[in-house]
Order: sequence, then structure tokens, then C-alpha cells
Amino acid sequence: MKRLIDALADDADFFVEHVQITAIVFDNTNDVTVWATTYFDEELHFFHLGLQFQYLDLLLRLAGSRAEALQEEVAEALATVTEWPCLLEYTSEEEPPVPLDGVSLKLSCTYPADTDEDDEDAVPHNIFYLEGVYLRIEP
Repeated sequence: MKRLIDALADDADFFVEHVQITAIVFDNTNDVTVWATTYFDEELHFFHLGLQFQYLDLLLRLAGSRAEALQEEVAEALATVTEWPCLLEYTSEEEPPVPLDGVSLKLSCTYPADTDEDDEDAVPHNIFYLEGVYLRIEP
């Protein structure tokens, strides 16, 4: 599996579809990181998506038949977590990856904190920000 950042031609905002959530990591009380995969140029790539909790809830509501159970699992984990980070993993037969069918995510690249904005050689992280969520509407 390849890193999504390595497949990009530039660091402009872009869209990914066929996203599957493989893990949810509660970084602290305000932020969460979603580990996910997507098919890009017909190859499987992985990436991390930095979110605030309200956007995680939005993504979970788009998880089809698993939405309600995932929301309950996340709520329970948040209510009982005592150590940060906290990991919820979806990579087994019992807990398979969570597909976001019919969803397109608009992402933007992130850079290391110590990178100078004018540094043309700066390499972005394989962590992205969510710029928008779009649903496919079938005719």
C-alpha cells in the first residue's frame, strides 16, 4: 500500500472517493485523526485525516448501515477514555474497514510545523485536512 501524498502531482486541494476508514484515533479532547484508505490511480493508498469531533460525527453519519453502531462506539470510547491517544481499529474480520459509499472528500495537504512557507523543497505530511464532504446524487 502506498502513501497518498506520494501520488499527488502538487499540493493543491483535491478529491478522493472510495474511502474506507481503518482506524479512529482520539488525539486529545478536541482533535481526532482518521486513518483511511482510498483507490487513487487504480492503486490502494493510505492517508491520515485530521479532524475536529463534529466532522468525525458527520463522516460517521455517512457510514450507511454501520452509522448508528459506530456513533455509539465512538460515544462510549469518549466517555470512558482515560489515556490519550485512544485507538478504535477497523481492520479485522469482526471489525472490517468502514466504507463511505457515495462520498467524496475534498482534502488539503499539511506541512510540518517547522517548515518555512517559502521553502519550495518542503515535503507535506501524509496527513490531510478536510475541506469539504460531497455526496454523489444518482439520477
